[in-house]
Amino acid sequence: MSTSTVTGNNDFNPDNVDLSTADPTQIICYLSTSSNEYNGRLGARISALFVILILSTTLTFFPVIAKRIPKLHIPLYVYLFARYFGAGVIIATAFIHLLDPAYSEIGPRTCVGMTGRWADYSWCPAIVLTSIIVIFLLDFMAERYVEIKYGIQNDPNVQEAVTGEADARIDSTGADPHMHKPDEITSRTDVEAAAAAARLYEQKFSSEGYEVDSSDETARDRSFKQQIAAFLILEFGVIFHSVIIGLNLGVVGSEFNTLYPVIVFHQSFEGLGIGARMSSIPFKKGSWLPWFLCAGYGVTTPIAIAVGLGVRTSYDPGSFTANVVSGVLDSMSAGVLIYTGLVELLARDFLFNPTRTQDNKRLAFMIFCVLLGTGLMALLGKWA
Repeated sequence: MSTSTVTGNNDFNPDNVDLSTADPTQIICYLSTSSNEYNGRLGARISALFVILILSTTLTFFPVIAKRIPKLHIPLYVYLFARYFGAGVIIATAFIHLLDPAYSEIGPRTCVGMTGRWADYSWCPAIVLTSIIVIFLLDFMAERYVEIKYGIQNDPNVQEAVTGEADARIDSTGADPHMHKPDEITSRTDVEAAAAAARLYEQKFSSEGYEVDSSDETARDRSFKQQIAAFLILEFGVIFHSVIIGLNLGVVGSEFNTLYPVIVFHQSFEGLGIGARMSSIPFKKGSWLPWFLCAGYGVTTPIAIAVGLGVRTSYDPGSFTANVVSGVLDSMSAGVLIYTGLVELLARDFLFNPTRTQDNKRLAFMIFCVLLGTGLMALLGKWA
C-alpha cells in the first residue's frame, strides 16, 4: 500500500521534504514502506518446513509421553527440566516475541498507529489488557463451574488468611453455629473428603506418573476441567503467533539465513512449553485429545510456511494491512501468554500449589529451569 493511500494525501514528495512543515505521519509511513523481498532459495525454505515440523512436534510430544507412559522410565529431573524450561519460554515469548513486535506494528510511533482512528488511542496495550481480562473471566467461570458442580467450598481458615475476615458462618470458637444439623454435618464431611481426595490425586499425578486408581476418577475429572480451558486458550494464542512466523519465513529475503535456525529453536522451545503445560493436565487414559493438541501445534508453522511459499511473490509482510493483522494478533496472543505464564504457570506451580515439593534442591532446579528458558528465549528475540 502506498504512502499516499495510507495518509490520504498525494502531495507528499519524499525527495523534497521540509522537516519543519512535513506531516510526521507521512514521513513515518514512507520510511516503513516495504515490498515483497522474496529472493529465491525455494529448496531451503521447503527444508525449513520439514525441519520445524519434525523438531517442534517431537519436543511438544516429549513431556506428554514422559508423563503418560511411565514404563519409559524417563528420569524425574528430565521431565522437570522440560516442564519448567517450557514455562520460562512461554513467559519470554509473551513479552519479547509478541508484545514488542505488536508495538512495532501498531504502536503509537508506527505508520498504523499514526493513521486514522488508530491514532486516537494506544490500541496495542488496550488489546493486551482486554485479552488478559477476557482470559481471566473465562478462567474464573471455568473454576466456578467446577466448584458448583463438585460442591467445593472455601476453607474458612484460608478465607480469613486472604481477606482478614472470618467466614460469617463460623463463630468465635471456630464452630459453625448450624453444625448440629446431621445433614449439614454429612454435607461438610463430604466436601472435605472430596477436597482431600483431589489434593491426594494431584500429588499422585504430579509425582508418580499418569497411572492412578479408578477411585481417583472424580478427582481426575475435577482437575481436568479446572485446567483444560486455560490450556486451550494458551495453545490458540501460541498458534496465532506461529501462523505469522510461518508466513514471514516463507517470504523473507536476505534475513532468511539468520531466521531459519532461530525460528527452528524458537518453535522447538515453544513446543516444549506447550507440551510441558499439557503434561500437567490429567486427561483420561486412552484419550486422543492430548495427541491431537500436540500435533495441532506441530503442524501449524509448517502449514503457514507452505502458505507463505504459495504467495511468496505477492505477499508483503510489511504492508499496512499485514501490520494491522499481525499487530492485533500479536497483542491478543501477548495478553493470553502473559496471563497464562504468570498465573497458570508460575503462580499456580510455585505460590498456590498445596502439593508443591518441599525439597529445596528440586525447587532450586525448577527455578533454574524457568530462568534458563526465559533467558534463552529472550536472547532469541535479538534475531526473531
